Amino acid sequence: MSEPLALAVDLGGTELRAAAVAPGGQILAQIDTPTDATAGPARVIDQIVALIGEVRARVPDMTFLGLGIGAPGPLDPVAGIAIAPPTLKGWRDVPLTAILSDRLAMPVMLENDANAAALGEWRFGAGRGLHSVVFVTVSTGIGGGVVADGRILHGQRGLAAEIGHMTITERGGRCFCGAIGCFEAVASGSALGWRADAATRPGDGSRLRALAGSGAVTARHVADAAREGDAQASALLAEEARWLGIGFTNLLHLYSPEAIVVGGGLSVALDLMAGGIAATIIERAMPAYRDVPVVAAALGRHAGLVGAASLVLEPGSTRIVEAA
Repeated sequence: MSEPLALAVDLGGTELRAAAVAPGGQILAQIDTPTDATAGPARVIDQIVALIGEVRARVPDMTFLGLGIGAPGPLDPVAGIAIAPPTLKGWRDVPLTAILSDRLAMPVMLENDANAAALGEWRFGAGRGLHSVVFVTVSTGIGGGVVADGRILHGQRGLAAEIGHMTITERGGRCFCGAIGCFEAVASGSALGWRADAATRPGDGSRLRALAGSGAVTARHVADAAREGDAQASALLAEEARWLGIGFTNLLHLYSPEAIVVGGGLSVALDLMAGGIAATIIERAMPAYRDVPVVAAALGRHAGLVGAASLVLEPGSTRIVEAA
């Protein structure tokens, strides 16, 4: 008889993804759909229920341990409440696990989406076999999760490790949170794109503008141009690497992980920035922290789904299962 599976949902403001996941972390069935994020919680919950039904239909005759959900914060993972996620309109103190448990007739567990991705990489990806890992996603913003001594670090109401809002400089643009100098405001993919866009102009003959066409220059254009050998893009990536290195140094000093695992859209350029990140860490970190590897995430965009599934692979346990 096949082992029971876990159901998983990655709830984003743009995309809603559901999957059936085997105990070893393999995704056996997956369905994605745009999130109806402006329609309120009732509509999105209906979407989740419908997707779960479709996923279950793709793996007939299988049993399920329950459903794990990775969702944007702030949220309370213990109470199972979505407090006020800014990417989902009208969501305030929504008892998501209670509602879905009732409608699906199965156990449901909730976790911050960055924490879920951290769990996925720790249990089944680049952090497998380690006890302490910091996962950093560098994309539109910067988020992350911390596994410390075999446990996700939650803090009060699950709000710990909001690493994108560490203050690392007194300059830079204003962050969406209202502060100046946040890690996210200077080192995210969005920030890199803004710097590249400001450094070029339409029709200037630059490779960055050629790649961007009639639109704005983005971090992806910078990475692509740098991989082609473009000097301007390479200089922009070198600056990005320094900002990341400064932030990573703070994370090393704060959490003392065995590895920093980097995911998100900008991780595709990690190999191009590795030297600059390492040089900054060597320059700024205390000697005991300098040999910690900075590695690319192994699960890609599946990390959140696999991590959410892992929430229910050990039913009733408040301690995360030790990595194999």
